[in-house]
Amino acid sequence: MQFENTLAFAQAKDTNDELAGFRKQYHIPKGKNGEVIYLCGNSLGLQPNTVGSYINMELEHWKNHGVEGHFEGDRPWMHYHKNFEKFWSDLIGARVGETVVMNSLSVNLHLLMVSFYRPTKSRYKILMEGHAFPSDQYAAASQVIHHGHIPKDAIIELNPRKGEYTLRNEDILEKIADLGDELALVLFPGIQYYTGQFFDINAITQVAHKVGAIAGFDLAHAVGNVPMNLHDWEVDFATWCSYKYLNSGPGGVSGIFVHETHGKNTSIPRFAGWWGHDEQIRFKMTRDFVPTPTAEGWQLSNAPVLSMAAHLAALELFAEAGMVRLRAKSLLLSSYYRWLLESLIDDDFKIITPKSDSDRGTQLSILIQNNGRKVFEYLQQNDIIVDWREPNVIRLAATAMYNTFEEAYIFNQKMRAAIATV
Repeated sequence: MQFENTLAFAQAKDTNDELAGFRKQYHIPKGKNGEVIYLCGNSLGLQPNTVGSYINMELEHWKNHGVEGHFEGDRPWMHYHKNFEKFWSDLIGARVGETVVMNSLSVNLHLLMVSFYRPTKSRYKILMEGHAFPSDQYAAASQVIHHGHIPKDAIIELNPRKGEYTLRNEDILEKIADLGDELALVLFPGIQYYTGQFFDINAITQVAHKVGAIAGFDLAHAVGNVPMNLHDWEVDFATWCSYKYLNSGPGGVSGIFVHETHGKNTSIPRFAGWWGHDEQIRFKMTRDFVPTPTAEGWQLSNAPVLSMAAHLAALELFAEAGMVRLRAKSLLLSSYYRWLLESLIDDDFKIITPKSDSDRGTQLSILIQNNGRKVFEYLQQNDIIVDWREPNVIRLAATAMYNTFEEAYIFNQKMRAAIATV
C-alpha cells in the first residue's frame, strides 16, 4: 500500500476500517487534552466496557446462591473454565481439551516445567534466548537447581550475532541440532518482549523433536497478537497471560496449552491438586489422584471466578472480531507507524523490530541511544502512553481492537517534537 503522511489519509483509513467500531467497546483513559493515545496494550490492555457487568453478574450469583453457585445458573462455577474452550481454536490453533484457564503465567510455567523438564544425567540442558523475560529466566534457573544442576551449565542462552538485535532463525535451529541429545527442553517466547521478534514456533518445535527434546513456549506477547496453530505445529506446551493483548485486567488469569498427546497421558508426573482430579469422581474425595486426561489435569484449585469473568468479557470481543481480521489490521497499522518513523532512522534512532510481516506482531521497539528516557517522558507528558524498557528502548503496540490510523499520524508528530525538544 502507498502510505501518505497526511491527516486526511489517516482519517480515510479509519473511515474504511471494518474493525473501527470495536474502539467504542473499550474505556480509553483520559489525559490533559481528552483521550490519550494508548499504545501500551503489549503491557496492559484496556478495559472492555462489559467487564463490570460480567463481574457484577457473578457477584449477584454469589449473593443469591451462595455455595450453590458452583452448580446453579447459566455459568456454574464448577465448570467455569469450560466457558473458554471455544476461543482457543481461533486464537492459538488448539483443539478442545488442549487448553485450560488457571493461575498466573509464572505459576503455570513452573507447573508445566515440573512435567516437561525432566532431566537425566546426560540430557539436561535448556535452550533459551539470551535476553529472555526475567521471570522466565528465574523459573528456568530455579527448576534447574531443583534438579541438582547448575544454571550456568544447564541453561544455554542464544544471543543475536554481533551488531544485530534479533536472532536469526537458522542460528536457533542450528543450535538445537548442535546440542542434540544433551538438550532436554527448548523454552522460547512466541514474541520476544524487548524487540518484538516473532519466532518461528513451528520450525523450532520440529527441530527440537528431531533431537528428542521438548518444545515449550511463553506466549505472553503472542496470544491475541499473532495467529498460531499450536496443535498442528505439535508444540508440547505453552502458557500465557491475559492482561496484555487479551485485555483481561491487571494480574488477569493465565492459560495453558498441553498437546493432546500429552494430555491423554495421565502417567506424566505433575504437581497435583483436586481440581485436576477427574471431575466424574472428584467429590468422592478419594486419596489417590486420578488426573483428567486433558489439559484440565494440570489444574490445582477451583476457578478464580471474578478474574475469569473479566477474561470472558474480553474474549467475547475477540470472538466477534476474529484473529484473521485483527492480524490484517495490526500489520497494516504497525506498518504505517514504521513508515512514518523511518525518516528519523540514524545512528541514534533505530527500529529494532523485524520488518517482515512473518517475523513480528504489532509491537514496534524503538532504540534511542541518547536521551531515550527523556523522549519517553515527553511523550507521556503529552498524552502518548507507551512504555520504556531499560536500557534504551521505547515500545509501542498499535492494537487493532482500539488504536487508529489518525493516532499514528499524531504520534509521529509528537515523536518528532520530542526529539527536537530533548
